[in-house]
Amino acid sequence: MNGFVYGLVGLIAGFVIAWLLFNSKLNRKAKRRLKEAENEAETMKKDKLLEVKEKFLNKKAELEKEVAARNQKIQQNENRLKQKEMQLNQRHEELQRKINENEAIKKNLETQMTVIDEKKEELDKLQHQEREKLEVIGGLSAEEAKNRLIESLKEEANTEAAAYINDIIDDARMTANKEAKRIVIQTIQRIGTETAIENSVTVFHIENEDMKGRIIGREGRNIRALEAACGVEIVVDDTPEAIVISAFDPVRREIARLALHQLVADGRIHPARIEEVVAKVERQVEEEILETGKRTTIDLGIHGLHPELIRMIGKMKYRSSYGQNLLQHSRETANLCAVMAAELGLNPKKAKRAGLLHDIGKVPDEETEMAHAEYGMHLAEKYKEKPDICNAIGAHHDEIEMQSLIAPIVQICDAISGARPGARREIVEAYIKRLNDLEKIALSYPGVTKTYAIQAGRELRVIVGADKIDDRQTESLSAEIAQKIQNEMTYPGQVKITVIRETRAINYAR
Repeated sequence: MNGFVYGLVGLIAGFVIAWLLFNSKLNRKAKRRLKEAENEAETMKKDKLLEVKEKFLNKKAELEKEVAARNQKIQQNENRLKQKEMQLNQRHEELQRKINENEAIKKNLETQMTVIDEKKEELDKLQHQEREKLEVIGGLSAEEAKNRLIESLKEEANTEAAAYINDIIDDARMTANKEAKRIVIQTIQRIGTETAIENSVTVFHIENEDMKGRIIGREGRNIRALEAACGVEIVVDDTPEAIVISAFDPVRREIARLALHQLVADGRIHPARIEEVVAKVERQVEEEILETGKRTTIDLGIHGLHPELIRMIGKMKYRSSYGQNLLQHSRETANLCAVMAAELGLNPKKAKRAGLLHDIGKVPDEETEMAHAEYGMHLAEKYKEKPDICNAIGAHHDEIEMQSLIAPIVQICDAISGARPGARREIVEAYIKRLNDLEKIALSYPGVTKTYAIQAGRELRVIVGADKIDDRQTESLSAEIAQKIQNEMTYPGQVKITVIRETRAINYAR
């Protein structure tokens, strides 16, 4: 029993000793690890301190650079301000110096003006004395001598002025005519447009005479329905294989012609079918009008026009002026305007636009008593065209005053397009009346004995009496006649006035 106890006590003592040894070993390891952790922490602390110190130094260096840059800018601004201050001081000194100089000049001028006034008074006295002496010597007063001198100078001045004016006019004519002809000829050469002649009737051809009876219909009902639907007059007479469509409106004639063509091709001709075909053709013609207007503006390079103006441009295709197709005339005028404006250094696009629209007043949708130029200007203003374009449209026949350089160009190009050979036809009565009016205007002047309008009214020859008008007065007479014709008459192109003064001496030998 005692052995067991001793063994148990020894076992416990051994366990205790082993635990103490193990605990001692653990303490040593813990102390060692703690020391290693402390060393590592110290190392990390030093590293962090070094890193923070490095960042601090970098930041400090950056801040020092920024401060240096700002100080440099401040220094530069200070230098500029000092330089400007020096310049201002110099200008102030210069202005002060100029003010002083001006004051001195002013004083000097006042002194000189005083001396001049004194000299002028002395000169007036001397002139008065000399005039009194001359009056005594010549036996004439100063007023009478002055009047005689003025009369003689007037005659001499009139003679010299007439010669001088003639020289200037001749020189201007040579220069202006040469330059104007060059521009006009070059413009016309660059623009070539065929002219289409329109009449007030359209001839519709048919294949046989039996078709005439079908077109007329029973008791004329078909032809009356066609005339009522189209607004034209259809003449069916003895003309072989032809029917005449008569109307002053070319659009109506075209609608009637196309409707007749479709009716004849279809073979069904009765009032209901006629109304149906005419309505269809009217829509086709309206579409053709719009397409023509759009194609015209695209061909000419004109953009931004109001759709209603484009439609009116298309309607020009079916209008004519003195036999000249209005659309062809407007296209030709637009191209002429563009070329001439470019030659003169103006805006060719505006000129072309005004040239195309100048006769827009000839295709109204409603009846109006206004002149076509004024009505065209009204339409252009209504559809927001620019003021210079509107003025050029309204002034191309001198209904209103021209306010831009485009207006005379449009007027000139309109005259060129209408006056060139073959462009227009004229009624014989109007042509003869214009020639008679030309001769009557020249005969109304005193001293004119005979007048002859020649070259289709392009030249007027005026014969004056040699005993009633001298050579100097012939120049003024031709200018007065030209001015009166220009103010009172309307004519294409220009009229040349030639005044002829002839002296004849006649004797008889017996």
